[in-house]
Amino acid sequence: MSVLSENLERLEAEIAAACRAAGRTRESVELMAVSKTYPAETMQEAAALGLRLFGENRVQEFALKALRAAEFRRVCGEDKVRVHVIGHLQSNKALRAAEIFDAVDSLDSLKLAERLNEAAGKLTKRLPVLLEVKLSTEETKAGLDPNSADAALLLERLPEFAHLEVQGLMTIAPFDVNDDETRACFRQLRTLRDQWAHAHPRLNLNVLSMGMSSDYPLAIAEGATRIRVGTALFGRRNYAEKP
Repeated sequence: MSVLSENLERLEAEIAAACRAAGRTRESVELMAVSKTYPAETMQEAAALGLRLFGENRVQEFALKALRAAEFRRVCGEDKVRVHVIGHLQSNKALRAAEIFDAVDSLDSLKLAERLNEAAGKLTKRLPVLLEVKLSTEETKAGLDPNSADAALLLERLPEFAHLEVQGLMTIAPFDVNDDETRACFRQLRTLRDQWAHAHPRLNLNVLSMGMSSDYPLAIAEGATRIRVGTALFGRRNYAEKP
């Protein structure tokens, strides 16, 4: 048994336990394997173990892996393996992102929505997106300020974009805080989703992408429908190495 298969087996047991503790089914939580910085061979091994959803941070990095990634897409079936961009996306990279990714989980501005909609239209595709919401005061965090005029305008305009398929919200909890603060962040995203879904019934906001290797059990307890796990699955990253 490989290290990756051992990690996946342990992770699945822990996710199942967190779901039971929250009174939820395992099927209610989708596992995203965050493969940033890892080579295409690692993604291929993960796909062979049954993982079908991957998260990447940067357009340029995944573009280098995309040809190799195409190999496991063919093996597993084109419609079964999905790769989403989860890192901050600059609007000038919208066209390339729409070309190589199956979805954008970090939509955080009206300008980016316009660029992605235009790019998806040129590619004659409908691009799934999540709105990234900033619920932390950390300057390094990206995302929409949920109380801003920009967020209100984006929510109003989104139904106009025929080539974007809004599916929900994403957030990253603050680092180095206690569990209560982390849970409060996740609870806030769920509450925000409910408020926005009521105010904007034309938008589908069913997906709640929250929780990573260090805090996914708390996210599951607060209603996460998708968790993003990298380190607990693939091991600690060496950011000095290139994929």
